[in-house]
Amino acid sequence: MFGISWAEFLVIILVAILIVPARNWPDVARFLARVVRFVRDLVWRITDASEKIKDKIDLQKPIDDLVHTTTDDILADFSSKIKKKTRRKK
Repeated sequence: MFGISWAEFLVIILVAILIVPARNWPDVARFLARVVRFVRDLVWRITDASEKIKDKIDLQKPIDDLVHTTTDDILADFSSKIKKKTRRKK
């Protein structure tokens, strides 16, 4: 978690408990709850945005395939007509 081990995290918590006076613990708990709520909301927004982007990409892929296939068909048709014309002239 955040590049620290659980033992280091436990030491940080113990030091924080020793440094912060008991009367301020409710304020610290409220602050930590707001931070957790903010991070959770941020993660939900990022997840939602990434899902929307993924859906748009999934919708765009068939269109790209259709354009590519159509372009290939048109180019193949033109090249076959050009080949037929050049064979007739010979």
